[in-house]
Amino acid sequence: MKNIQKHRIVFHVDMNSFYASVEVAHNPELKGKPLAIAGNEEERKGIVVTSSYEARKKGVKTTMPVWQAKKLCPGLIVMRPDFDRYRKASLQLFELLNEYTPLVEPVSIDEGYMDVTDYKGPKGYVGLAHEIQARLKDQFGLPSSIGIAPNKFLAKMASDMKKPMGITVLRKREIKEKLWPLKVGEMHGIGSKTEQKMNKLGIYTIGDLATSDRKQLELGLGVNGIRLFDRANGNDNRPVDPEAINEFKSVGNSTTFPEDLTDSEEIKTALTNLADSVMRRMGRKEVLASNIQLTIRYSDRKTVTRSRKLSNPIDHGKDIFNAAYYLFQKHWTGEPVRLLGITGFELVEKQEALIQLDLFSFEKEEKNDRLHSVVNQLRDRFGESALLRGNQARESRSNRLRDKKHRGTSLEKDFLRNKDKGS
Repeated sequence: MKNIQKHRIVFHVDMNSFYASVEVAHNPELKGKPLAIAGNEEERKGIVVTSSYEARKKGVKTTMPVWQAKKLCPGLIVMRPDFDRYRKASLQLFELLNEYTPLVEPVSIDEGYMDVTDYKGPKGYVGLAHEIQARLKDQFGLPSSIGIAPNKFLAKMASDMKKPMGITVLRKREIKEKLWPLKVGEMHGIGSKTEQKMNKLGIYTIGDLATSDRKQLELGLGVNGIRLFDRANGNDNRPVDPEAINEFKSVGNSTTFPEDLTDSEEIKTALTNLADSVMRRMGRKEVLASNIQLTIRYSDRKTVTRSRKLSNPIDHGKDIFNAAYYLFQKHWTGEPVRLLGITGFELVEKQEALIQLDLFSFEKEEKNDRLHSVVNQLRDRFGESALLRGNQARESRSNRLRDKKHRGTSLEKDFLRNKDKGS
């Protein structure tokens, strides 16, 4: 028994069709009926956020236009999301998980990890999983699937193997049989773009990835390729960290001007450049921001920070600029501006972000992705000032020549440098 306890036992608890399940728990009359949660009042243009399993059996899928979903499932019930209700349910389920161990790491509103290595109850680990699953269903009416494994990656893969109401044990010695035959795109951590890159390298299954040449992977995919190689071989040393959800995670940039600004057009230009820089940094990290913060520092070093919570996560420069400029117009006192900064908070991984788009904006998003890809390639090759207009380019060159050390600094470093002077 002591030898077994040396190995970690990790649960990944994943709620099944969470938004729809919460609505069914709130209104039992919806039980057993095909239900879709859609993010737009105008159902004709709405996109399905999630759906019940009854709807899924009819072919209804996430991100599908509502009109198409209704065509596949004529009796489909469509509801708008109630995020306050979902947040309340999320708090309840994580309170329940914390009754079993303090090592609970929420990773989203409806899923989290538990390290239950020290559990010594009579039911064993599988019995414990059944108890947790039953309590979530009985107390809150919420179905779940639970993966049991020696690390977070394998637990996550296990929880996806049987839905709804599944409990799956995945041991490291079983990965050749259970994981390696799967398409590489089914592996947690691999999005469609990475899958395409791997296919070009001749990698089509998780087994192909696990047995591929590490150097080839590093050349083709960088450090991320090595990380995914390790995962495919069942290796993941990340601890279950209850504080991870509270870590200060952000992507931002700020700039201190050679001369204080008062002209609104010059300020708009500066915010445009900052938004583009933040966009590119988020692109490299493959994340989107759900909250945009603007920092204004005046000539007397008085510093004001204001933020705006967004209805959908964003990563495009124009959207970042619009959020920041809205805050600037609302909070600028008219005094000369010494520094401006934009920071994206509440980051979500791009491949997991569900944007509630209507049909028209969905097409626009695809065009924007292609455009930003081209722009970013040019700026990576020729520098930040590439594609800036007249005075934008002059300002960029001026800032670069004025102080190379400070150009491109993050807000955090800038504040540290001025912490004794700023307010």
